[in-house]
Amino acid sequence: MAKFSEVQVDGVPMKIAHAAPSGDGPHPGVVVMFHRGGFDDFTIKVLDDLAAAGFAAAAPDVYHWPPVEEPPEKNPFPVDPEIIKDISATLDWMEGTGKVDMNRLGITGHCMGGRMAFLGASTHPQFKACVPYYSGNMFKPWGEEDAPTPFDRLKDMKAEVKGFFGNDDGNPSPEDVDKIGVELDRLGIKYEFHRYDGAGHAFQNFLAPERHRPEATADSWAKTEAFLKEVL
Repeated sequence: MAKFSEVQVDGVPMKIAHAAPSGDGPHPGVVVMFHRGGFDDFTIKVLDDLAAAGFAAAAPDVYHWPPVEEPPEKNPFPVDPEIIKDISATLDWMEGTGKVDMNRLGITGHCMGGRMAFLGASTHPQFKACVPYYSGNMFKPWGEEDAPTPFDRLKDMKAEVKGFFGNDDGNPSPEDVDKIGVELDRLGIKYEFHRYDGAGHAFQNFLAPERHRPEATADSWAKTEAFLKEVL
C-alpha cells in the first residue's frame, strides 16, 4: 500500500505518495502525476499497481501551493513553473532513497496528469518513457499567458511516448491527438498512440462508473506495463 513522505519545495511542504517493490533495488522509477481527484483511491491504485509490476512509483502533491483547498478538486489548477519544480523535487526525493535507478525513469499521468506527464518529460531529459492518458489542455499554458504550452515544449523531450486516448473525448479530441502525433513525427520522437472507440475522458477511472470502460482499462494498462518494462 502506498505511503506518504514530505519534502520542501521553495520552502513549502509537499507530500509525496509512493509505493515500491520489496527489496532494496535499485528499481526503475516512475513519477505519477495525479488527476483532478488528487490522492484518491484511483491514484493510490496506480502507485500500487506500478509497484506490483516492479517499479518504484512516486506522485507529487501539486496542490500543495497555498491556498490549499479541500476536497482536492476544489484547488485551482497548478501552474506550469510550480509543476516543474514539484517534479524536480520528486526526482530528488527518489534519488535520495537510494532505491531508485535514476538511469531508468518514466513519467505517467491521467487527465491533467497526462498533460503534466508531457510537461515533465519535456523539461526533464532524464525521463526515458512518457505514458500520458487523455492529456487535455495541451495547447494552453497554465500560468503566464505568453508562456510556452506543453505542446510547444515537446521539442525538448527525450523520452519515448506511449499514449492512450478515448475517441469520444472532447479534451483532447481526436483532432487534438492527431495534432500531437503530427508534431511528434515532425520532431522525430518515437511514439505510439492507442485510441479506444466507445471511450471518453477518464475511461480508466473506476471512481466514475459512467466513464469507466473496463476493457479499455485492462488493455491500456497491460500495454503500459509492457512498455515501461521494455524501455526501462
